[in-house]
Amino acid sequence: MGLVFKDLCRIFSLPQFPQTLQKQPTIPTDNFTMELQQMDVTPANGGSDRSKWLLSSPDPPPPWQELFTSIKEAFFPQTKNRKAKERKALLFLQTLFPILKWGRNYKATKFKHDLMAGLTLASLCIPQSIVYANLAKLDPQYGLYTSVVPPLVYALMGSSREIAIGPVAVVSLLLSAMISKLVDPSADPVAYLRIAFTVTFFSGTFQALFGLFRLGFLIDFLSHAAIVGFMGGAAIVIGLQQLKGLLGLSHFTNETDVVSVLEAVAKALPHEWYPLNFVLGCSFLIFILITRFIGRRNKKLFWIPAMAPLFSVILSTLIVYLTKADKHGVKIVKHFKGGLNPISVHQLNFGGSYIGDSAKIGLICALVALTEAIGVGRSFASIKGYHLDGNKEMVAMGFMNIVGSFTSCYTATGSFSRTAVNFAAGCETVVSNIVMAITVLISLLLFTRLLYYTPLAILASIILSALPGLIDINEAYSIWKVDKLDFLVCVGAFCGVLFHSVEIGLLVAVVMSFAKIIISSIKPSTEVLGRLPGTDIFCNMVQFPVATKTPGISVIRINSGTLCFANANFIKERIVKRVRDENEIEESIRGGIRVMVLDMTNVMNIDTSGIHAMEELHKDLTSQGIELAIANPRWQVITKIKAAKFVEKIGPGWIFLSVSDAVETSLHLKINGLNNC
Repeated sequence: MGLVFKDLCRIFSLPQFPQTLQKQPTIPTDNFTMELQQMDVTPANGGSDRSKWLLSSPDPPPPWQELFTSIKEAFFPQTKNRKAKERKALLFLQTLFPILKWGRNYKATKFKHDLMAGLTLASLCIPQSIVYANLAKLDPQYGLYTSVVPPLVYALMGSSREIAIGPVAVVSLLLSAMISKLVDPSADPVAYLRIAFTVTFFSGTFQALFGLFRLGFLIDFLSHAAIVGFMGGAAIVIGLQQLKGLLGLSHFTNETDVVSVLEAVAKALPHEWYPLNFVLGCSFLIFILITRFIGRRNKKLFWIPAMAPLFSVILSTLIVYLTKADKHGVKIVKHFKGGLNPISVHQLNFGGSYIGDSAKIGLICALVALTEAIGVGRSFASIKGYHLDGNKEMVAMGFMNIVGSFTSCYTATGSFSRTAVNFAAGCETVVSNIVMAITVLISLLLFTRLLYYTPLAILASIILSALPGLIDINEAYSIWKVDKLDFLVCVGAFCGVLFHSVEIGLLVAVVMSFAKIIISSIKPSTEVLGRLPGTDIFCNMVQFPVATKTPGISVIRINSGTLCFANANFIKERIVKRVRDENEIEESIRGGIRVMVLDMTNVMNIDTSGIHAMEELHKDLTSQGIELAIANPRWQVITKIKAAKFVEKIGPGWIFLSVSDAVETSLHLKINGLNNC
């Protein structure tokens, strides 16, 4: 046995114990005593000194101070330049309106690129805005209104250079699906419109508040897997709803689930189907998909698929007008008002019976819109090599939607498809959004009458052509390979949207994501640590079988970010069980466990329930003759256990900066105790 521990000493590379202490006579009382004496252990004075640094650390700032500092840093950036300090008002304005900062260095060469990108963007935006307004069950002009004011406001306040602002399919679907349950748009279009504007106001308010109070983490409640499933389900639902325009049906359901939509199609198809709508829509759908294929094969021809939707609208409108196809069953837009955005402040409904529902729908739309916009913005910002502040983006999008609700717009956000076109067209700054908005405004003033004969089948084909980008089968398969629980969340969101409703799909995704977090939080794992040969590194012995245990000392790590009411008792019981199991094994070989080192490296915070569980753990270990040592407690943890007098209960000498310090000091104290016997 002695030879074994000499080998262990050589493996651990422990420095030699002082000769004076080695020569002192000892009274070996058990196997553990004899083996400890054969190990050369250095007095851990350095560990004690480092423990003092830990115990004397200052208290962390309170939460309210952290929030205040965060807001201050976001809107009042600090600088060492005295002249800059004297212009705090200007700095604040530049932070709130980034265009004041970069606009001073804007050059004509950049405008040339932004002009071409803006015009290309407008050619895609005009038909998409019309079809998305139709998807939201609003008149077509409201989609164009939403592509005028919000992009202009974002150009003043936003910091993304590539993102294209306007209506998007998913938010349009959310509005139509949820508002239709309150008011039937065909029976009372005025009330439906008022609720849509009110929802947009609440969406902007929530978005602005999220940004001002640095609550960007809220959009992370929709996990990546949930978004993939939700987008896929929403794409199929959107596609099914286009059957109304593609087949020329007059009567259709307001429900969004696949069963209700297919039942409505089956009932209406024998009586209302007009083949010309189907032929016209499918022809242009094939044309748009072919242009998209050409654009993917040759990146320089990106303008072809970008122009294809507008070309399809113009050509199909001319065909219907010249052939009088509307007299033969082809459904057309008809109602289309032009002109500037009318003021809609008086239409906001804050006193009606639907105010609570409007706020709820606004919150859902705000979260979904932010998730899409910030994800898109950060993706393209990383390609260009600059950082995008999510909280500032939330403020910009919040204000643009608030202003939009005053000017006859519904909820706008960043569009992935239009942003990709904007990027491919070579945009340099957000000026491309300004060019796009002005072009759309000119179209509203001059060309809206020409769109009277636009067939609804073309609008349906444009939406259908955009849906494949929302269904990411490869990403779903990747989620399946990486994390089965995440895939379950993805499937839950997909099925919830497809078979019930959009809001139920979102609810299922969020609940399942939270359930995953809660399960991992209330039942975190613990690890038995061992020392890697030739190092002071302690790691999981299951993951690293080469790691070895120190005789008489058990080292256990808690794998949880917080020790709280939800998991404290579970962790305590698990640790007690592990120590008892190890103690039974050690007693038969070396005399049992004498010290239990609790590695709290991963524990970022602790509450009163966690401290109470620690106290019970200490009592349980003490009753078995085992000392409790705590290694590497984090700032919040050490502050709270000091305030709770727990440090005094276990003794300041049993708090350590690292596991290595705790093990070496424990060995030294034990040897000194044995030598003093």
